[in-house]
Amino acid sequence: MKILVLSCKTGGGHDAAGQAIVQQFTEMGDEAYLFDYLTLAGKKVSDKVGGSYVGLVQRVPLVFGLLYRIGAVVSRIVRKSPVYYMNGLMAPYLDRYLQENEFDAIVMPHLFPAETITYMKRKGMKLPLTVAVATDYTCIPFWGETECDYYVIPSKRHIRNFTRGYIKREQLLPFGIPVSPDVTRHRSRAAARKRLGIDHDKPIYLVVGGSMGAGQMDTLVKLLVRMKREDDQVIVVCGSNKKVRKKIDRHFGDRDDAVVIGRTDKMPLYLKACDVIFTKPGGLTSTEAAVAEIPIVHTSPIPGCETANRRYFKKHGMSVSGAESVSQVAAGVRLMEHSDECDRMRERQRLCIPKDSAREICEFIRMKVNG
Repeated sequence: MKILVLSCKTGGGHDAAGQAIVQQFTEMGDEAYLFDYLTLAGKKVSDKVGGSYVGLVQRVPLVFGLLYRIGAVVSRIVRKSPVYYMNGLMAPYLDRYLQENEFDAIVMPHLFPAETITYMKRKGMKLPLTVAVATDYTCIPFWGETECDYYVIPSKRHIRNFTRGYIKREQLLPFGIPVSPDVTRHRSRAAARKRLGIDHDKPIYLVVGGSMGAGQMDTLVKLLVRMKREDDQVIVVCGSNKKVRKKIDRHFGDRDDAVVIGRTDKMPLYLKACDVIFTKPGGLTSTEAAVAEIPIVHTSPIPGCETANRRYFKKHGMSVSGAESVSQVAAGVRLMEHSDECDRMRERQRLCIPKDSAREICEFIRMKVNG
């Protein structure tokens, strides 16, 4: 089989979900490719869309939250939103690409290509099997106006949320959010630390800001270093946010108990190596942490779907949080000091978060394509 996974550069979570599916298909002996489909219109188009999104989230997250709420209202009123028409402009490029490259199925862990596929379907353009993959614990605005063949959603608890629009119940596949097989593989904390070159057995806090390094990471790290126990260690992953990394480096770059890094392709190892994680409530990082059974402290969300993610995790006992950085740090320190609370959280994670979503998605697609 030959599978095309379409995404674009508006945050790393979509690509991470797509790469998890590609990796799983590859391990099963199929061909699969993750592709930023906006590059079909030129790299400048992809860079502009991705850059605008990342800039909005990093600089004015409240504006992003306002746009999200407006989008939620619009998506309940209209069947064809401005988002649909904007992504419809990509249809001729994608149609030409699909004519030149034959695929058995298209998987979309992002709304934008799903909108383009919908436009193409309504215009009678030829398409293979199409499967959308939600990467947040809510139905984000405009999913309901798309017309993919199937939709992978986080769990059965989200069926009602996704059927409020035009998506039919029989189209929903409650397989969960896909994470890399590397996250699901059994690896002890000691083995993960050895792979990372960590030569101590001290408790470790992992602080993650997502691929964009969003949030008040510098404030949170300052508080954590001040409030943690003397022997506890802190590892900070800043993502692509160079400004935040520079701030944190300036304060903690010479400390023995704080390590600051930028982007990394070793997140599964860091998850297995740490004892407690601080992370903004992005769908992918939260899912990866839960699959790895790491106690989670959710930091302040980017307004919108991350607000829903944090609410879902807290409601089901899979994370703790606080209104401000100081209460978030206090919650994390409490987790580190109370193993019984950590054990209860891990149990809730095991009950609520599917670990084998990527495999289920791939097996379902293989079944549909092969009949």
